Amino acid sequence: MKKTVFLGALAIAGVTGTMAAAQTLEDVTSRGALNCGISTGLVGFASQDANGEWQGFDVAVCRAVAAAVLGDPSAVDFTPTTNQVRFEVLNSGEIDMLARNTTWTFSRDVDLKLEFTGINYYDGQGFMVPAALGVSSAKELDGATVCIQAGTTTELNLADFFRINNMSYQPVPISTASEAQQQYLAGSCDVYTTDASGLAATRAAFEDPAGHIILPEIISKEPLGPLVRHGDNEWGDVVRWTLNALIAAEELGVTSANIEELSAGTDNPEINRLLGSEGNLGEMLGLSADWAKNAIAAGGNYGEIFERHIGQNTPIGLARGLNAQWTEGGLLYAPPFR
Repeated sequence: MKKTVFLGALAIAGVTGTMAAAQTLEDVTSRGALNCGISTGLVGFASQDANGEWQGFDVAVCRAVAAAVLGDPSAVDFTPTTNQVRFEVLNSGEIDMLARNTTWTFSRDVDLKLEFTGINYYDGQGFMVPAALGVSSAKELDGATVCIQAGTTTELNLADFFRINNMSYQPVPISTASEAQQQYLAGSCDVYTTDASGLAATRAAFEDPAGHIILPEIISKEPLGPLVRHGDNEWGDVVRWTLNALIAAEELGVTSANIEELSAGTDNPEINRLLGSEGNLGEMLGLSADWAKNAIAAGGNYGEIFERHIGQNTPIGLARGLNAQWTEGGLLYAPPFR
């Protein structure tokens, strides 16, 4: 089992993004392992099982990238990071990529010099309250105490929502999802706000999930996705097209069950290019011809990953919604593999 490195609330002193030279692919290959930043623990997205192995929707993205580059989905060293230090840890070069329910925003892309490589979950900020509070709308929360993770877009969205609706609130700052759960259940706050997917994941871990309500209001757009450092376009392409491969595989009907058969060649040229039996897409990325095949085989296509970790038949219970394929009324859409 690969090691797990925990980084706390303070960034490593004296390191800057200038250390991130345009050679990450070479570094990962020579190291023989991918350094991937994830959440400190969010059920369904990134959490450890009884054996200490990391599992989840975001973890699966890391494993797919490791499989694409190294041919081994287990060749990952996971670094759990808090909201406060995740970007510093990435820009310092401590990790190669971040796959940690992180919202793509203008300032993070442009000012913080980060490069989002796509969207793997379309989300929005919501509110959770105890059923006993007797609240059915977020517009009834005037004067409430609210648990909020500092250093997130949710902190700013919360202030905007209460200001627009001429309401007051008392923030209760927390650092991690586990701390939010503890404070909320202890009654330190009336409300917990974060991405709706995070609320569903948190509630699923409660002893009495039915005793808590996720209110109907969604107050923001939260496009979540993996990110890398600016200035390393070759590596950005690897992560971007690995995510696209998972999405395209679902659209094209490529699954973990039939991938071996389809990789021998089909009548569909795009499937052939994706799986490496035709064309030279792998060579263009600096990877083997079967890079996408390896990425998809690691955990299945996007739909398989979604259903296994956070879908309606899991304790998280999320419907596909906006995260359905574009052919099914959702927003998922991979550029052509040609």
